[in-house]
Formats: sequence, structure tokens, C-alpha cells
Amino acid sequence: MKLKLLLTIAAMGFSFNVAAEQTCYAGADTTTPTDQFTINTDGTVSDSETGLMWQRCSYGQVYNSETSACDGSTPSLTWQEALRGALNDTTADYDDWQVPNIKELASILEHSCTEPSINENVFFGTKLQNYWSNTSGVSNMSSAWVYQFDSGLNSLHAKTSSVYLRLMRYEK
Repeated sequence: MKLKLLLTIAAMGFSFNVAAEQTCYAGADTTTPTDQFTINTDGTVSDSETGLMWQRCSYGQVYNSETSACDGSTPSLTWQEALRGALNDTTADYDDWQVPNIKELASILEHSCTEPSINENVFFGTKLQNYWSNTSGVSNMSSAWVYQFDSGLNSLHAKTSSVYLRLMRYEK
């Protein structure tokens, strides 16, 4: 009985590890190749295609250049909290961070991968959850567009929902 229970627990642990790995499809075109981005030492990345600078980590985390990882936790925020967070963020000594619009957020989706649908060589700390855009719904102003980074799909969510965030700025 104990052996059966241990084997069941071990199998469950193995299945969770397998599910946590990113899946990329070799036959699909890469939409965000690593060479499109300049990885800066200050925890930001510059996109040569769009002219946007992104935070390498999800909002709330701090990039650790010694370990090349994101430290800290990632809070989920309402839409208003996300806008305020962007206004007050000073990552890499920049004070002009913004919540991306839906097209800007779509520009970092990696369509050849899932779980997460992002280039993991460039962006760290991405949750397999929804991320805010600053784009409100047209027929329902109490909703805003999000992208879900486990599958790369977008949808409208109430602005009072708890959603994750990655900030961007326009490079000058």
C-alpha cells in the first residue's frame, strides 16, 4: 500500500515537471527570434523590429545580472493598479514605463511556442496567465484586452480582474 502511494506521488511529480516545460514546434516559423532583441545588462531588452524596450522580468520582479534570473514575486493587479504601477516604476532608472497596448503586447508573443508563448531566452519570469494591455474594450469600457501567455490567445477581462503585467517604453 505504501509503495503504491509513493509510486503515485512520484508519477504525479513527474507529470507536473513535464507540464512545466515550454513546448516549441520545429515546423512553425519563429515570430520573436532572439537576434531581434538586444539584451541589456540593466534588466531590459530592446526590440530592433518595434523600437520598444521591455522589462526582461514580469512586473514586481527584479532582474539579477549575477544569476541571469528574476528575483522576487509577481503580483497580479487590477487594470488601475497596473496603470499606477507603470507610472511609478523606475526600472533601470527610466521613468517612462507604460502598460503596452494590445498590439505592442502581441509583438512579444512567440507563436511557435506554448507554456509560455514567449521567447524564454529573452524574457524571464513569465507566468502562464493573462497579462494586461492598456487597450480598453470598445463596446464595454469596463473591460480591457489581455494576452494569455500559456497559449498566446487574447480576450477581454474586467478591469477589476487580477492580471499580471510586463511593462514597456519607447526607446529614444
